[in-house]
Amino acid sequence: MFNPSRLVLARKRRGLTQIRLAELASITRLTVHRYESGEVEPPRESVEALARQLSFPAKFFFAPKSIDEPNPISASFRGMAAMTAAERDAALAAGALAFLLDDWVHERFALPAVDIPSMAGEAPEIAARSLRQQWAIGERPIKNIVHLLEAKGVRVFSLVEETRTVDAFSLWRATKPYIFLNTQKTAEHGRFDAAHELGHLVLHKHGGPQGKQAEDEANKFASAFLMPESDVKAIAPTASNIRQIISMKRRWGVSAIAMTYRLHKLKCISDWQYRQFAIQLSDLGYRRGEPDGIQRETSVIWKKVLAALWSERVTKNQIASALHLPVAEIENLVFGLASMTTLDGAGAGSGKGRAELRLVRNNDA
Repeated sequence: MFNPSRLVLARKRRGLTQIRLAELASITRLTVHRYESGEVEPPRESVEALARQLSFPAKFFFAPKSIDEPNPISASFRGMAAMTAAERDAALAAGALAFLLDDWVHERFALPAVDIPSMAGEAPEIAARSLRQQWAIGERPIKNIVHLLEAKGVRVFSLVEETRTVDAFSLWRATKPYIFLNTQKTAEHGRFDAAHELGHLVLHKHGGPQGKQAEDEANKFASAFLMPESDVKAIAPTASNIRQIISMKRRWGVSAIAMTYRLHKLKCISDWQYRQFAIQLSDLGYRRGEPDGIQRETSVIWKKVLAALWSERVTKNQIASALHLPVAEIENLVFGLASMTTLDGAGAGSGKGRAELRLVRNNDA
């Protein structure tokens, strides 16, 4: 049987309206509406036309399993104010596809247990410090925040959204925390986004502030979590020139703008210095990008999963076929790691802050 909810999902993933999809598939908008509402089941030729325009396998629309979709109300988006409904829906649709992939992997692997406490009601800076203590990472810089999150049970997926308004989003799905990061942003931006979304997971698990207040709290949490006050003041009690700012930002793996803002908030630099540094950084291009940036962080979980599957001759094409998804959507969700023909070091020891992975051999999977 044709599954109309999957047509809606595929259309949203491509950022299309019913009118635009109808034009592309050479049918009427009313016909698309009837297909999506389940009022009419499309003939095979119409399904194939829709599949071509949406770049989804035709089998996707006939899979019996309903897809769990992220709730727009429960998903915390960074930069929601500037986002269009189409951009939000496309990102959420990617989240629904990630749920499909995550469920498929969960049947085959035992992933790290969730260790994300709820600190609702705490001041963001206090929550950041408390979480560092609970995770026993002290005050040192976090080498790789994606690996740290995965070790604590967060399911981290990548997004390839070619828009400036979609940075990242996060949500709880029952007892599982998810973070989605747009890899079109700079590596430094991505680290801050990851910490920002961790702030939402920790501070707003059970609701609470919404909108600007929630975003401000998540920003404060991220700043304190990535750049602990005691460490910053010990290493950089003052800053007198832009070269020092750039050197400092490399230590904590943040953008030069974020580093300057943190120094100002901690009163390591004056209001006048903050304004001057901001002007200089803008002139040097640091508001548009991150010259001489750091290496982008990727997932260790997905590297290990794909390596384990590859050792059993399970390819990305077979995964996509099992889920009736385009191969490109799989690649987009796993930081492009599915495109790698070899995954050297994927089975290396976990070490501190690295995610453990145990293969579950399930004959029914």
